Amino acid sequence: MTAGSSRNTARDGVRADARRNRERLLAAAREVFAEHGLDAPMATVARRAGVGVATLYRHFPTRDALVRGAFARQMETCGRALRDALAADDPWTGLTHLVETVCALQREERGFPAAFLDAFPQAGAQHARSREQAERDLTVLVRRAQASGALRPDFHPSDLVVALVAHCGLVAALPDDPKASRRLVAYLLRSFRATPATDPLPPPTTLTLRGFPATPESGSRASRRA
Repeated sequence: MTAGSSRNTARDGVRADARRNRERLLAAAREVFAEHGLDAPMATVARRAGVGVATLYRHFPTRDALVRGAFARQMETCGRALRDALAADDPWTGLTHLVETVCALQREERGFPAAFLDAFPQAGAQHARSREQAERDLTVLVRRAQASGALRPDFHPSDLVVALVAHCGLVAALPDDPKASRRLVAYLLRSFRATPATDPLPPPTTLTLRGFPATPESGSRASRRA
């Protein structure tokens, strides 16, 4: 083996270690954010990943960078769902798919709801432009769905934000009850419609008043008992 090939092998090894550390950090961040919220200490993420804090900051200089990295796939899925909704022949079908996709992500990735609603104030101009474009696209989708007669005429784009916040609260209180999530989404979509829906609702949850969650933590316990 020549000196050059040895150096190349060494560099490849360093890059591979860096990639593994990055993936461990992202996986740890998703776990920690789900358990403790987006304000969890960065050191906690580093410990969970089994790396030093300095390694974490080499990969992710700021908390916002770590949050965006941890949920990049989910954010891209939301962006793709919005683009698909705009391209759909039927705007109501597109809007329905968008709402169901975002709510499924909120349900399946427990740290994602906060990341989705967070404004990332330090994320810079590029993120701000992306968010503004998404808001414009959503407004266009809403107007198209209203023009088709499927979406109620008094629906406002901010109503979708309210619905997503409500769903965030549900999945935080009942993280182990996907039936409750799907049922709420179905009710929300029915409330958006200009005409009564005739398709059946998803199966109901087994939650009772006895198991009504007072806090997200007790909600998790109640869902497991139900």
